Amino acid sequence: MIRFLVPFDLRRLPVLDAEILIVGSGAAALRAALEASLARRVLVVTKNRRQESNSYHAQGGVAAAVGDHDSAESHIADTLRVGCGLSDRGMVEIVVREGAELVRELIRWGAPFDRADGRIAFGREGGHSLARVLHYRGDRTGAMIETTLLRRAAKARNLRILENTFAVDLVTFRGACHGALVWTPAEGLRWARARATILATGGAGQLYRETTNPGVATGDGMAMAYRAGAELMDMELMQFHPTTLYLAGAARALITEAVRGAGGILCDRKGRPFMKKYHPMAELAPRDVVSRAILDHMLKTRDTQVYLDVRHLKTVRRLFPKLAELADQYQLNLAKDLIPVRPSAHYMIGGVRIDAFGRTSVRNLFACGECATSGFHGANRLASNSLLECLVFGRRAGAAAAAEAMLPVPKFSASERGRVRAGVELDLDDLRNALRSILWRNVGIERDAAGLQYALDSIDFWSGYVLDRTFDTPEGWELQNMLLLGGLMADSALRRRESRGVHSRRDFPRTDDRRWLRHIVVRRESAPRLVANAE
Repeated sequence: MIRFLVPFDLRRLPVLDAEILIVGSGAAALRAALEASLARRVLVVTKNRRQESNSYHAQGGVAAAVGDHDSAESHIADTLRVGCGLSDRGMVEIVVREGAELVRELIRWGAPFDRADGRIAFGREGGHSLARVLHYRGDRTGAMIETTLLRRAAKARNLRILENTFAVDLVTFRGACHGALVWTPAEGLRWARARATILATGGAGQLYRETTNPGVATGDGMAMAYRAGAELMDMELMQFHPTTLYLAGAARALITEAVRGAGGILCDRKGRPFMKKYHPMAELAPRDVVSRAILDHMLKTRDTQVYLDVRHLKTVRRLFPKLAELADQYQLNLAKDLIPVRPSAHYMIGGVRIDAFGRTSVRNLFACGECATSGFHGANRLASNSLLECLVFGRRAGAAAAAEAMLPVPKFSASERGRVRAGVELDLDDLRNALRSILWRNVGIERDAAGLQYALDSIDFWSGYVLDRTFDTPEGWELQNMLLLGGLMADSALRRRESRGVHSRRDFPRTDDRRWLRHIVVRRESAPRLVANAE
């Protein structure tokens, strides 16, 4: 397998110097940058605008046990229950307990969460036993948190952000990471040299035809880490959000879980509710349950979607302005019309394997946010726990990287020769769409051995003439990253011969604790191994 996507010679590359390099600009990246910049010079690189991240587009909210009616113990219990036996209890304790204080910190920094009568207004979402989710204007929470962190970052003395800068690969020497190869249209390839590097590149929803994720979510950080020798874990675990707008020609816009928390009802085209047949919590069941229920109902009714009924919610336009804006764009009357919805790929539970301080298996390389996994979410993410995790592991990774970045980067040389450039012209958009379709059909909400093997065989075939090429632009590098991750996801899903959380096998419908209360860990040029779950 190739180690680097591009040819280079470190001795001839221009250098960008920093003590800490952070790749990504979402909530985890920014919180890491703020923490690390207290002691070190920090460079943040992001391949698009600084606001363009999964965090910015997150609608649901941030779950935190900060209300008088709530407790850390209750939040921990809900997280463990929804995680279906694969959650690391120690990580859950860390995120829930430290996360509450970090949400209070956001409030001190000016985060204007929704209030009622002067007090924080808490919402309830799927899987939570009570209302503990903080929102901003109902469904604009991620954008608000991102904006709050960016304002804070603008005041930090040792922090610089470079936009439209694509991180192609990590630079390693003798088992340690020393920054990354980064590219811009104007400057070309450069070495962003750093004592420690933090990956916070977000998820991989773009691997699926139907997704809530923005175009930047192509799994670059996970792919870079894998090529550099870092361990990845739980790659079979992709969470699907139950409710995204489903209209021909329309983007698959997410409709926040908070709408169901406020009383929205899932129904068929005649307005008949169906969720109580599947789970006692009905619309507020965990996301994996609701997504599978919708899929089952679509199969039974031979329909391509189900519907979200908010006609009885008199304050829906005020509570959820983004939903109201969406409805207006497509001439839906929320007081009269049912909203067509279906599930879409939403959140990557698996990723770069990290410890409690964001350390990976490669020295000087850290990771946090959606591109990383600590075992916190288990086999299914509790609604609105992801932004909380970003804050906690962002701060922890930033602090650890700053503390451990003591020694300067050693002098060494590294290079990569170019590979195939000539030959048949490839239609990258067509290949990308084919990959997204095959993962949606075969590595989606419901899976079986035949479909997974077909996906693997197809990806292996495409990889044979794509991964050995040298591309000059991000479109090619993203496709190479997506093919690499797609293969790892399909392979791990084929190996897990049970159903658990977001991983549902038609041919292995039962949960098998005796054999599968463990994680699948993969590493470059090593056989996949099973790691017992830390309860």
